[in-house]
Formats: sequence, C-alpha cells, structure tokens
Amino acid sequence: MSEHRRKPPPQGGGRAAARRGQPGPSSGRRAAPRDAAGPSADSYGDEPAYGSRAEARRAAQRGGGGRRRGPDNAGSGRGRGRAAAPASPKFIDYPRAGKDGWQRWLPSWKVVATACVVGFGSMVAVAGIGYAMVGIPDIAKTAKAQNNVFEWADGSVMVATGGEINRQNLNYAQIPEEMRYAVISQENKTFETDSGVDPKGIARAFLNMARGGQTQGGSTITQQYVKNAMLDDQSQTISRKFKEILVAVKVGAKVPKPEVMAGYLNSAYFGRGAYGIQAASRAYFNKDASKLDPGECAFLAAMLKGATYYDPAGAVSIDPSATSAANTIRATRQMQDTLDKMVEYHHLSAAERSKYTKLPKVQSPHANGQLSGQIGYLVDLAKGYLISHKAETHITADDLQKGGYTIRTTFDKNKVKQLEKAVADVRKENIKPKERPATDKYVQFGGASVEPKTGAIRAIYGGEDWTKHFTNNADATGAQVGSTFKPFVLAAAMKWGVRNPDGPENQPQDARTVASTKSLYSGQNKLKIRDYRGQVWTDRKGKEWLQTNDGDKSEGNPPDYKIDLRYAMQFSVNSAFVQLGMDVGLDKVKESALDAGVLENSLASSSFPSFSIGTSDPSAIRMAGAYATFAASGTQRDPYSVSQVSGKDGVLYKHKGKSKDAFDPEVADNVTDVLKTVVDKGTGTAAQLPGREVAGKTGTTDFNKSAWFVGYTPQLSTAISMFRMDDQAKPKDRKFLKMYGTGGQAKIHGASFPAEIWHDYMIEALKGQPAEKFPTPVPIGKALNAEPSPTPTPSVTQTPTESPSPSPSPTESELEPSPSATITCGFFGCRDGGNENGGNGNGGGTDNGGTDGGPGGTDPSPTLSETTGTTRGNGNGGFFGGGDQNG
Repeated sequence: MSEHRRKPPPQGGGRAAARRGQPGPSSGRRAAPRDAAGPSADSYGDEPAYGSRAEARRAAQRGGGGRRRGPDNAGSGRGRGRAAAPASPKFIDYPRAGKDGWQRWLPSWKVVATACVVGFGSMVAVAGIGYAMVGIPDIAKTAKAQNNVFEWADGSVMVATGGEINRQNLNYAQIPEEMRYAVISQENKTFETDSGVDPKGIARAFLNMARGGQTQGGSTITQQYVKNAMLDDQSQTISRKFKEILVAVKVGAKVPKPEVMAGYLNSAYFGRGAYGIQAASRAYFNKDASKLDPGECAFLAAMLKGATYYDPAGAVSIDPSATSAANTIRATRQMQDTLDKMVEYHHLSAAERSKYTKLPKVQSPHANGQLSGQIGYLVDLAKGYLISHKAETHITADDLQKGGYTIRTTFDKNKVKQLEKAVADVRKENIKPKERPATDKYVQFGGASVEPKTGAIRAIYGGEDWTKHFTNNADATGAQVGSTFKPFVLAAAMKWGVRNPDGPENQPQDARTVASTKSLYSGQNKLKIRDYRGQVWTDRKGKEWLQTNDGDKSEGNPPDYKIDLRYAMQFSVNSAFVQLGMDVGLDKVKESALDAGVLENSLASSSFPSFSIGTSDPSAIRMAGAYATFAASGTQRDPYSVSQVSGKDGVLYKHKGKSKDAFDPEVADNVTDVLKTVVDKGTGTAAQLPGREVAGKTGTTDFNKSAWFVGYTPQLSTAISMFRMDDQAKPKDRKFLKMYGTGGQAKIHGASFPAEIWHDYMIEALKGQPAEKFPTPVPIGKALNAEPSPTPTPSVTQTPTESPSPSPSPTESELEPSPSATITCGFFGCRDGGNENGGNGNGGGTDNGGTDGGPGGTDPSPTLSETTGTTRGNGNGGFFGGGDQNG
C-alpha cells in the first residue's frame, strides 16, 4: 500500500487504538466473529466487510447499535464511541428482541406456555366460582310457563292460552320402567353411568352459537333436565349456556340418577300442553302413566322429539309439512326405532317387542273448552302466521310454548260472529243430515274475509267447532275452486294479450294482442280446443279435447256461437275461457293467478286446458286475498293475521304492510267491471247488496264436489266454499263426496248456498260503512274475433264409455240462472247413465279431489322420505309453507 495513502495514527487512540485492542488479525476476508453483536469498527480498509460506510451503518442499526458503538469485545482503548451497557432482560420478551421481521412477532414457547397456564388457571377459577354459586334445580319449580294473550283487532282480549301447565309429578317408582328405558335408549344410553354432561355436545352447542345459530338441546338427559329447569332464562347467550353446563355438572355429581330421571320426565314437554309423563299419558291415552305399555312408552318418547312433527293429529297450522299423515309416518318410524334400541340394549325382550308394530290409538287433542267455536281456528291461524314468518317476528314454536306474549290479531270480533251466524243459519235451514243422510251428511263450509286496502284478515269460518272439527276450512282443504278461477284468465288476456299464431311460442308482450272485454269467443258446447297456432289440442293418447258447457248446451247463435268475454263471464261459459286460456298461454294464466296472490303449491298442473276453469285448490283465505287485488285496482297485499306482538320488554314485532303492483289499474278495474256484471245480471244475482256495488264470481266443480262464491266491495273481499268430506275418517280414506241432492237441491252451485251465505254475512259486516263505488274502468285492448271451431264429427267424438283423457282434474261448470229454469245436471257426468269423467269422454279427466296438507313455515321439519304425493296446501290460508302463507 503506497505511503501517500497512509495517514498518521491519531493522538490518544482513535481507530488505530481500537483496532489494536481487538484480537486476531485486522485485515483480510475473514468473517467477523460469530459472537460479535455487529460488524467490527475496523471492518473497512482495502477490502471492507461491507461495500460502504452506509451499509455498515445500516447493518449496525439492524443489530441494535449505532455506527459509533464499538463491539462488545473491544478493548479498553478509547474509540470513537462508548460501548453500550448490557440491556436488562424483559419480563415478557414480546416483541422479541434480537429477531428481525415477522420473527419479532412470533411468540416464543415460553410466552405461549405462560399464556396457556394463566388462561387455564383463570378458567378454572371462574368455573370454580360459578360452580359454587349455582344451585340444584327444584323439581317443583320446573316447567313454568306463561299464557299467551290473544287480542281482537280492537285490543280487547280474545283468549289467554298456550302457556297453561298441565302437570302432575310422579315419584321415580311410579314411572313405568319401560318409559324410563325408552328415553334412555333413544336419548342417552349411558345415562346410568355417565357424569351428566357430554363434552362433544357442549362443543357443538358453542360452535353453533358462534356461527349465529340456535343452541342445540342438551345431549344428555341430565342436561335436558337442567334446560327444562331453566325456562325462566332461555336466552341464546354464551353466559346462559355456561351456567346451564355448570348446573348440569353439579346435578351429575350430587343428585342421584333416579332423581334426575324423575325430574326430567316430570318436566319434559310432550306436546298438547302436557308437561311431564303423567299429563302426557292423560293427553294422548286418557290413562295414568303407571298403566302405559311398552308401545305407548316408545310413542311418548317420540313426542319428546317435537310433537309438532310427531303427533298423529298433525299441526298444519304451524307447519304445512306437519300433516296428520306425515306425522303418523314419522311417529311410527321413531317409535319402532326406540323399541328396536330397547331390545338392542337389553331393556326389552324381542318377544315383547314384537307385540307393538303399529302406533297406539290416541285421542283427539282438541279438548280445551275456551278454544271452542271459531276461537281455536283463529288462535291456530295467528300462531301459524308468527311461526311461518319467524324471520320477521323472531318467534319460534318453542317460544310460543313458553308463553308470555300479547298477540294483537287482525280479526274483527263482530265480523267473525256474523260470518259464523250466516253459515249456521243456512246450515240449519237447509242441511238436514238426519233426514237426508245420503246427501246431507258431512257437509262443510269454509270462509274468509280480507280487507283489500291492507291485506288484514278480518274474519274466517274454519268449521262448526274447533274442538270437534279439526280441519280449518278457511285454510287449505283441497277443494277445487272451479269457475272462480276464470277472472285470472281474463286478467292474463288483458295484461299479456293473446299470442300471434305466426310467432314463437314464448312471445314478448309487444308481439301479442291485448284482448278487450268485447273480444268474441265461441260458446259452443263440445268445442274443439286448439292451441294458439290453431292445431286441435289432443291428450297424451292422441284424443281430441272437446270442452263441455253446463247442461251440454251451447251459448250464442249458430253457426259460430260467438259471445263476448263479458257475457262468457256473466254466465260462466267454459268453452270460451278454455280457448282463451290456450290463446294467451296457460303459463301466463298461472302467472296471473300467482300475481294476484294465489300460492303456487295450491295450483294444479297447467299442462291441460281445464286449468283455466279451476282445477286448482287455493284456500278461502287466498281466494279472498286474490280477489282483493282486483278490488285494490291491481295492488296485491298478502293476507296476514297478526298486527303486533308485545312481551315484557315492549313491542317485539309490528306488521309492516308490503304491497306490489300485480296488474295495471286498467286491467284490474276492467276485471272488476266484468265481475260486476256477474252479480248484476249473471250467475251471482243472489249476492246483490242493496245500495252497494258488488263484483264476484260463482264456481262449481265437476261431479258437484265443491261450490264457491268469491266476491268483493271496495272495502271487503270474502270467499265462501262448500263441500262434503268426512274428515273424521283416516287420512287415506278421506275423499270429496258428490253434492247432487244436498240440501234438497238437484245440484249445488256457487249461486246457491255459498252466495246466500256471502250475502247474509256481507250485509251485516258492512253495516254502518259508506257505500263506495269501484273506479270507472278505462277501455283496454282490442276486440278480437276468435276463429270458430268446426262442429265435431262422429269420427273424433268419444263415446261416454271410453276412457277419459288423463288431465289432472275435472273441469267445472255454472248454471245459467233463469226465473223459469229448472236445475238440471250437466257438464261432465251429471247426465243419467253418462260417463262421470266427461260428457264426451274427452273434456274431463280423473277426479283428484282430496284433503290437503295445510300451511307454512316455521322451523324445518324432519325429513319424511316415505311421504307420497305432494302437499299443496297453503297453510294458514296459504301463508305458511314454502315462502309465504296466509294470515
């Protein structure tokens, strides 16, 4: 190294002194010592360890020291800076010293271990304090519940019910051994040896709560008993669940197993308002619990799963899937499974088990006197509405069971009484089952009244008495609506129009022609029905569909029998509306009904022409609501039965009216104007109200198995149904019966008893209210002139003895009223010796009358893969199942 590059060493030390004070050579490419805290102060020179002083400075800073600080092992010579004093160690080394980047934030095992020990210790301390503070439940104080108070629309009390305690405690020795082991086998097979808690079940419950779901029931009998004992606090919180677990631990440790079992079976809810095994035995079998046989014990064990879905009586007012038939299947399966497990766990012999292969016979659940008459139907409807709309009300079936709610319904006390009286008067005057048992026995009526401006259900008629007649006839019954469906066809023709025969099948609206009420269609009897392209419609077997009119007579003048749609509605001419439905498209007819408020699960197949004339079976509530849409100039509001719910903390739920524009006012008002003609001078003259405008439609179904009148004023829409069915028979044996001769009449029409009941009720229901007028309709559409159908020839006409077309259900007819006319049978099988399936064998179809499953909504029901058929009911008038249900 040249001399001119060397500098004299500084006086008194400096870098040279510092360098001399370090051991080892001071130059070269050797790495710094491993124990050095940073780069040496002399690591610069001809070949420094870092590329520059800046790098050295940054490296020193990363190592925790400054550039001027000497290395830890520097000598005592004076340098450019003083050596740092050793840092005192942290109590918790976090963030970690001596680590770079993400490693600074990674806790050491010491920190983790310390946190775990502290956390576990804290939990033990909290659990210990909690364990010491909780007490053991008092059996005598368990299963407390409060009444639910149901109010009329005006706030007056209708009834206080739903929370009564029907319980009588039994000693352990009084409880049948088979009952104890039925519960143990099904619920908790290790009950007699476990500690009373199930850690896995507890973990599942906490995980479910963390996800925002409902807490699950206790996994062991001990936990379930404790849960029953804490009915005063059923909040879905971590603290309550933690308290429940502590109580279960203490009970498991200090309470003998027999006492726990007795406490559980004395406090468990079995449905039908029965708490405890003794009350349950009385509610289902009307006997003391000590006399229960193994089959009955296994049955009651099934009820602990949830009587809503296992009680053979059904609970369609709560859930449309909880029908009597479906519940019977579920209860049978659960009972048999319990018996099998009792044998498997050696609690029952195989020989004894073989005696119980069917459900035991249970008694009727409707024995509460205060729910007699219409009150029971009203309460069921309101309860069903709350449960099916739990997303809005936040009230479940379990919540209602515990009670404590004040429920303001929409029901008008006076209107309910008036509707009940109108039905009772007509029944007393005309229906005489003792005199005419073959025709007047099993006659039933249903009814519902809905306010068009709000959707509030003001009155229903569910049957003669809730304690005797269990099906709510205002709700889903399965009775087909007949010609009361025709207004939906007319609305579809004016909303979407008929299709262009030269265009595609699914045509946009601007490619269609909107029909006016002056459009002409053929009223010919046995009309060949054509698709929109003009091709004769045939069934699956290739047979032509010939549409029959009432009495086998044509309307209009030959040769084309043309009548306008107003006249066709006025006298309910089937052929005209069946062809109109084909021209518009049955998909649009279906959409029209749905828009008006009918529920899809109540609609029949739209694959057959007869769909347009009422093969579907909406409830009376839904039909009243759908017609209310026309009364409200096209604004649709779902029927509802609860306006407000209050609890101890104030108002918990308040109904918020929702509406949608189903039809333009021009369409709805024109439908109303046509339906006014029906009442003014058509088939519905019996429904005229002096001084008031009334719009309505009559309906009668094939084989005369149901009859309807649905009508409205601007203030109120009401539907009345009539049919015959023995609903006391087993579900598989229930069927709709013909009404030829019922009430002393040759044939029942919507214009007869249903219209009479409607008239008598509406006179009273509207008393004191001003007579309002319907809006004046604005002319709409074009007067179409549908092509006539050639008169059928013998080559295509089927004889009465041939098999009918396989349409899903029969069509419907109306009687044209005339002062001198006599009521005659006609239309699909009302002729002597004719084929019941159709006047010509092709216009009708198989009769699909039958009971319906009922309502909606609520908590998901147990899977029922064995159930056959479909549940097309719209529970609570259709507002349960599926999405919405009636009120």
